Amino acid sequence: MLQAFPNLSLKPNKSNRSKELTNMAAAKNGHTPTLIASFMHFDLSFMIWVMLGALGNYIAESLGLGSTEKGIMVAVPILTGSLLRIPLGLLSDRIGGKRVGTGLLIFLFIPLTLGWQFVNNLPALIAVGLMLGTAGASFAVALPLASKWYPAERQGLVMGIAAAGNSGTVIANLAAPRLASVIGWNDVLALAMIPLAVVLVAFLMMAKDRPGSAVKQPVRGYFTALKQKDLWWFCLIYGVTFGGYVGLSSFLPIFFRDEYGISKVNAGYLTALAAFVGSGIRPFGGFLADRLGGVRMLGVLLIVISALYMLIARIPPLEVTIPILLIAMACLGMGNGATFQAVPQRFRKEIGVATGVIGALGGVGGFFLPILLSTAKGATGSFATGFLLLSSVSCVVGVLLWVLMTKHHGWKTAWRTQTASSIPTTPVLAAAESSKAANS
Repeated sequence: MLQAFPNLSLKPNKSNRSKELTNMAAAKNGHTPTLIASFMHFDLSFMIWVMLGALGNYIAESLGLGSTEKGIMVAVPILTGSLLRIPLGLLSDRIGGKRVGTGLLIFLFIPLTLGWQFVNNLPALIAVGLMLGTAGASFAVALPLASKWYPAERQGLVMGIAAAGNSGTVIANLAAPRLASVIGWNDVLALAMIPLAVVLVAFLMMAKDRPGSAVKQPVRGYFTALKQKDLWWFCLIYGVTFGGYVGLSSFLPIFFRDEYGISKVNAGYLTALAAFVGSGIRPFGGFLADRLGGVRMLGVLLIVISALYMLIARIPPLEVTIPILLIAMACLGMGNGATFQAVPQRFRKEIGVATGVIGALGGVGGFFLPILLSTAKGATGSFATGFLLLSSVSCVVGVLLWVLMTKHHGWKTAWRTQTASSIPTTPVLAAAESSKAANS
């Protein structure tokens, strides 16, 4: 009988069994080099993403930009990086995060070179800003690359560590203004290619896709996730938390300079301090969310953020504004960590597209913030109206979240106790899992 089936063997496949055991161990223990590489990728990319904001006061002086033009200069890279998170998140799911992440780093040499050599007017600046914004899409590549190596109960801390790469804002605001005062803002873009090359080499050597994590499926299978209402709630929340963080991190140098008249270098230092607080506390926000529930934390944080924006809208003296902004950035950072404590658990099998969509619309919130504040300044001579509108938005989203938690019990715990098998998935993914089970 066995002769009729020459390929049939009753012996266990040791190779396949060994791979299964390796994958199980990886899921339990994670992969530290990939986590470090993901952090480095996101950190460097975030530094480049907000570079025009960090250099904003020098660029505005060099090109003679008005209030609204300053806002556009800062906002354009945020928009590009945000919108590209969707296709790159999907592509990362299909062909692997390492390939996409490597290609992204290589591309960034182009806008840095163009900005170094050719930008001397506003249209050219906007064109380079659009390309530099590509760096912001690292969010949808680096975070899922690390996330896929770790179990659900460690997602808050792991995603917090990887996403703490938004500390690249600190580096940009510490170094760029000081360097620009010595060598000029164009040459700062040239110097940025040095750490870019270092991170590219490190990423190639350290990053690794988790075996079996790249699934080549029809694109329509991923976009089924867009029909789930939970995804859009996360987008709205992240638009306030991450949008607030990245928007302020890019625009604060201009705010400090225009509202309080401090030097360009000191404006960069203050922004770096605020960005450091917001990024540094993000892992702690994820850590707390693992234990307290991310959504419950967000319900409190959004109301606190609203109150802090309202205090800033009074435009108090600088020595009062600084601690208020630091607390606000801390709340925004914890809000980012709390949001992505829940996202990988709710969308475990669609993490790439979920991260891409939520990160994209969160970044769009950051796109509107500089434009809102700069328009308010141009129209009224003060940023007060802009901060009042930000306060209103945060308050409304916070109230809506509390209503959601009251009506839907699952939102109170943010799916902390759900297993991956109980999380809704797309029909294509479900069919693939069924087929895999049938063939095993």
